Amino acid sequence: MLYFLYQFASINLFQYITVRAGLAFFLAFVLTIYLMPKFIKWAQSQNANQPIYSLAPQTHQKKSKTPTMGGLVFFAAAIIAVLICARINNFFVLSAMTCIILFGLIGMKDDLSKILGKNNSAGLTPKAKMLAQIGASAIVGIMLYFLTDLDTDFFIPFYKYPLFDMKLFALVFWILVMVSSSNAVNLTDGLDGLATVPSILSLLSLGVFVYVGGNAVLSGYLLLPKIGGSGEVVIVATAVMGSLVGFLWFNCYPAEIFMGDSGSLSIGAFIGYMAIISKNEILLILIGFVFVLETVSVILQVGSFKTRKKRIFLMAPIHHHFEVKGWPENKIIVRFWIISLMSNLLALTALKVR
Repeated sequence: MLYFLYQFASINLFQYITVRAGLAFFLAFVLTIYLMPKFIKWAQSQNANQPIYSLAPQTHQKKSKTPTMGGLVFFAAAIIAVLICARINNFFVLSAMTCIILFGLIGMKDDLSKILGKNNSAGLTPKAKMLAQIGASAIVGIMLYFLTDLDTDFFIPFYKYPLFDMKLFALVFWILVMVSSSNAVNLTDGLDGLATVPSILSLLSLGVFVYVGGNAVLSGYLLLPKIGGSGEVVIVATAVMGSLVGFLWFNCYPAEIFMGDSGSLSIGAFIGYMAIISKNEILLILIGFVFVLETVSVILQVGSFKTRKKRIFLMAPIHHHFEVKGWPENKIIVRFWIISLMSNLLALTALKVR
């Protein structure tokens, strides 16, 4: 909407992505701060509470009355901000919003099933959830492949030339990235604010890469792949970041509301989407290091138990391991935030070290 004011009313300020991105951030933040208390009050009246796993640490049982599905609110705020600030006729923006909405619907279905069933096991089956995620990723991948100028070259961090052209296999690879990222954030969302801050930092780092890649001068100077038109997605990223900062106001320890799968699945998928359009699919391992750490801990735990009948960690994902060891919850959260900050600062060196 604001961009069209530049086109038709000659308000030159709105031609700049940075200006509209900043406005999107603050608009999404304010909307989330305004809407979230109302949603919390409504969710409490409807007993839309987060069911707690019976095997979770005992400290979690006191959270059984905490409302969930906060992801619906902060993504609604982000989408409103995007509709106002971004160029909606940009196919990168359209595919980004499709990614957020489709994964949000999957998460909402899972959350509602758990709430109505009063049990964490009442949600979508792992097979059904995976098939839905693959389907959603395929739709987004097809949009990127056929409707945008995104090429299918494969890049690795700290090297300025593509290794090879993935051609049609790129669709399979992009699906893998979005599904993996979505589930990684979902696994991390187990403590108050634990997934929120690493998500903000990941989107900030990827937003920098997307902005540079969408700018012909900056991408040429820094030897980054030029992705025409992708810079507009920075506005989507800042809108999501603003809404997440607003959500953190209520989600920080002790949380007044959880994001639920409707939030974590969408955030993870969108982070994966940002990595794809910036050609940073492999660097995402460093950008989302906390998410990778949590996922690997689950894989190792399950693999070890199935093959050796022994557990590596006291409980997985790994944040539960430290809980069982007796670490206070807020100490675990802040230390994981620090790890995420450090890993993202290292990842940003790839802007220049190539």
